[in-house]
Amino acid sequence: MTDVVLPVLNEREALPWVLERMPTGYEPIVVDNGSTDGSGALAAALGARVVCEPRPGFGSACFAGLVAARADVVCFMDCDASLDPRDLPRVTGALAAADLVLGARRDEADRRAWPRHARLANRVIAWELRRRTGARVTDLGPMRAARREALLALGIRDRRFGWPLEMVLRAAAAGWTIAEVEVPYLPREGRSKVTGTVRGTARAVRDMAAVLR
Repeated sequence: MTDVVLPVLNEREALPWVLERMPTGYEPIVVDNGSTDGSGALAAALGARVVCEPRPGFGSACFAGLVAARADVVCFMDCDASLDPRDLPRVTGALAAADLVLGARRDEADRRAWPRHARLANRVIAWELRRRTGARVTDLGPMRAARREALLALGIRDRRFGWPLEMVLRAAAAGWTIAEVEVPYLPREGRSKVTGTVRGTARAVRDMAAVLR
């Protein structure tokens, strides 16, 4: 069994599609981070395990899901239908030769999935990661997998949008092998809180810059 942490803030439209495509053996943990659209109740009705995290922040939701997980391997992914859960086995399969596997997003089929401002910001962050760690990282992708106890031992402290970046930095500092697997990136349901606006992307970059400092 593999646990899949799904941070959720008002993702009612996307939840059914994401949950129905969860592969056999992958247990969704929906972390409701203050939704006002009934996302948590819907996820529970659809059979997902729901964790309520009242402290705002993407990292707060991810950490709450990690603590609640029980499986040896834990995955993380966005719950906005921009990533297909059916790609998770390819990501976890790469753990046979790596400690942390990132799903590197590719959206050649539909450029709407990844606005130019968000793509540029991601490219800069990935370049900085390669410079600092030597890891061959091309995308700070939200779909990823690692082993639960090892992740907890990293001591990730950021509770905002710096969480994914700090995970990679701490993993590299701990000597982990970091690998990438390409995954399709799809147009999300609803408007993204990060990539959908320049302001959202700027906020994420600000949080990540704080982690880099």
